[in-house]
Amino acid sequence: MRKSLVVLIALVTLTLFSAAVSAQTIGLAISTLDNPFFVDLKDGAEAKAAELGVSLRVVDAQDDPARQLSGIEDLIARKVDLILVNPTDSAAVVPAILAANRAGIPVITIDRSADGGEVAAYIASDNVLGGKMAGEFIAELLGGKGKVVEIEGIPGTNAARERGQGFNEAMANYPEMEVVARQEAGFDRAKGLTVMENILQAQPEIDAVFCHNDEMALGAIIAIQAAGRADKIKVVGFDATDDAVAAVKEGRMLATVAQQPRLMGALGVEYALKVLQGEEVADFIPVPLELVK
Repeated sequence: MRKSLVVLIALVTLTLFSAAVSAQTIGLAISTLDNPFFVDLKDGAEAKAAELGVSLRVVDAQDDPARQLSGIEDLIARKVDLILVNPTDSAAVVPAILAANRAGIPVITIDRSADGGEVAAYIASDNVLGGKMAGEFIAELLGGKGKVVEIEGIPGTNAARERGQGFNEAMANYPEMEVVARQEAGFDRAKGLTVMENILQAQPEIDAVFCHNDEMALGAIIAIQAAGRADKIKVVGFDATDDAVAAVKEGRMLATVAQQPRLMGALGVEYALKVLQGEEVADFIPVPLELVK
């Protein structure tokens, strides 16, 4: 009788715990779903949420900080239990995070950090290390001597700042490596194409191009091919999206730094549950990088 009672209590406890988990809703405020990288991140989060029986509500900012603020305010109004934020801009997202803080809703940032507000954890690759990996690879390929171009991402994001930092730290180790042009293209393929067209007209000698993400790299490749300079200019991207990996296999792109966005999304949901269950988590949760070449 006593043993049966213990078993019954255990079953009731487990049922209540499962019900509590399944009743939880996590919000995912994503910067843009026009970029395959962030689509992969969302897919990873959705798959993990389905596996764990958690409800996931996604809002797309379409790369607009004001739209992201509105989306996060909507998640707050819907009383989600935790918000995963992939900021459009590390500074502009701060008011949205402060609003979640005031509402008592925990926040975790993914891929890009926030410049302020209380954040339970930040899940991302080491962008400085990734930029350095790309720079070192290009320098070694060129024998430590050559002219390179850097196409930058959105200036307000830590991803652009840190990838650029790592790349330029690598370049500083090679006195005969020269960055002949540096221009922003908003992490966008069409802008990457236009920016590269302009740089090609201004720079008759270019050996390699480093782009802060694959979308810009794929745009730059189109411009380089159209200019008839594909045999002379090598392109390295960042993110390892499906299109970029295919371009590497086909020989159109030299390499890309792999970030594993699906894993980022999955870890976001996993750590969201840890936070909601009162577990202590690290401030920074790194996602491994590798160079796909």
